[in-house]
Amino acid sequence: MTTFVELLVNGISIGAVYALIALGFVIIFKATEVVNFAHASLLLAGGYLVARLWPLVGFWAALLIGVAAAALVAAAIEFLVIRRANVASHSVLAIVTIGVDIVITTELTRQIGTDVLAMGDPWGSQVVQFGGVTLAETRIVALVTAAALITAFLLAFKYTGWGVAMRAAAEDAETAALMGVRLGRVSMSAWAVAGGLAAVAALFLCVFPTPGLDRSTSLVALKAFPAAILGGLDSTTGALVGGLIIGVTESMMSGYQNDMAFLGRGIGDVAPFLVMLVILLIRPAGLFGTKELARV
Repeated sequence: MTTFVELLVNGISIGAVYALIALGFVIIFKATEVVNFAHASLLLAGGYLVARLWPLVGFWAALLIGVAAAALVAAAIEFLVIRRANVASHSVLAIVTIGVDIVITTELTRQIGTDVLAMGDPWGSQVVQFGGVTLAETRIVALVTAAALITAFLLAFKYTGWGVAMRAAAEDAETAALMGVRLGRVSMSAWAVAGGLAAVAALFLCVFPTPGLDRSTSLVALKAFPAAILGGLDSTTGALVGGLIIGVTESMMSGYQNDMAFLGRGIGDVAPFLVMLVILLIRPAGLFGTKELARV
């Protein structure tokens, strides 16, 4: 029972971090209807800056710089690439983001090389015990931070002028523009918010119990993509639920993989994609996604 509780809490914690990444996919899709495959490179860029800067300016200053830089890079991608691309198809724009991801990730992996970079976080390898359950302090901080950021975003999305503008643009961009909503500003801000969330997620993906940031860190964003898909690419609530489902599933499958040896080693890495396939077979639009209706 103790093992189950530890795996469950760890799964919820890492799922909350996945939800931050998935929320970035959803925000950009709602604002621009583009699936941003460059999100992994934004995560790696933010984490890389934090890892390089904390010995020079301290952890908290490095974190702020990393988040701001990732937001600026994301906004620059929207302004210089997505907005300037002379194509009407959102599928083509999604392919363009793949190219952007390759360029940024290739340069960052060249800079990182074979190093494993410490994030300089103040929690280190400290653990907290509740009864017989032992949890890494970083997991608890990750859960609290992710919950706070997601709550803040959802409140802003519902009650602020920026949120109203984004919801209007997502509902009907042409009508929103006629009503005075600046679609370019909404789109750029959506990309910037997604980039900032990715940088925060990078921090908690690279602290204890993981050894640090390396050139494969960006691949972790691929696990958050199923979370966005199964929750529904146009649903902010779906990103949260999808992240938690993926996190708990991965944690449980990895923790009990010795009892499921018949499924093969590394089942925890495959489980998120298996869950996504099962959900999509039942609900093609995702758990909370909007079904597209067409009159024939």
